[in-house]
Amino acid sequence: MTQNPFITLNNNIQMPALGFGVFRSSPEETTGAVSTAIITGYRHIDTAAAYMNEVQVGEAIKASDVARSDIFVTTKMWISDYGYDSGLHAIDRSLRKLDTDYIDLYLLHQPVPTYFDRTIEAYKAAEAALADGRVRAIGVSNFNTQYLENLMAQTDIVPAVNQVEVHPFFTQKPLRDTHAKYGIATQAWSPIGGVNRYGNFTTEAVEDPLTHPTIVQLAEKYSKTPAQVILRWHIQNGICAIPKSVNPGRIAEN
Repeated sequence: MTQNPFITLNNNIQMPALGFGVFRSSPEETTGAVSTAIITGYRHIDTAAAYMNEVQVGEAIKASDVARSDIFVTTKMWISDYGYDSGLHAIDRSLRKLDTDYIDLYLLHQPVPTYFDRTIEAYKAAEAALADGRVRAIGVSNFNTQYLENLMAQTDIVPAVNQVEVHPFFTQKPLRDTHAKYGIATQAWSPIGGVNRYGNFTTEAVEDPLTHPTIVQLAEKYSKTPAQVILRWHIQNGICAIPKSVNPGRIAEN
């Protein structure tokens, strides 16, 4: 088994650089997929309240032979729970569903620009959970530089992570520079191609990273698959990658 490198967060917590995502995994698929991932060697599982599969993630972790302390669990607060008291309730709910005493990384799922005060209050709830040990690190997802700086101006703790779309066709260099400036780790959702593979939400033609000639040539040169080349790009750039699959072969490949 290849050793999964770690990224040290800004509060010295060690986060495995390669994680396993369950976005769009149905509850029926999730338990088996997470169990397969853990057996394969993944030690970082990423879910969210909005994915509706926290219970199944928790069941797979409980059923594994790996100690809870050796598995890094990330989940996220959905925008309907933003606010301070409602945020605290959301954290407690995720803890119950995951059937765990603590969450390793807790994120706000996305900013809500029209109600940014509630976004701030939700983050303050996460700060409180960090202070009392229910979570080990806190951060955000889908925040741009403006929202990050607005958040940090009104709260006490710099986010440990910002989980955003990043891949070789969407490198987000300016945002990653912001992360480096403040000591925020970059985490990539859909790292193998983001919306280029999940579905194009614009009328513009986009390329599939897995079939791009450069990626294919590199894969052939190094006797790897295109997906492995793309994931290695993330790791070598210091980015935490969270690929998702329910296919055992692809789970192992990634």
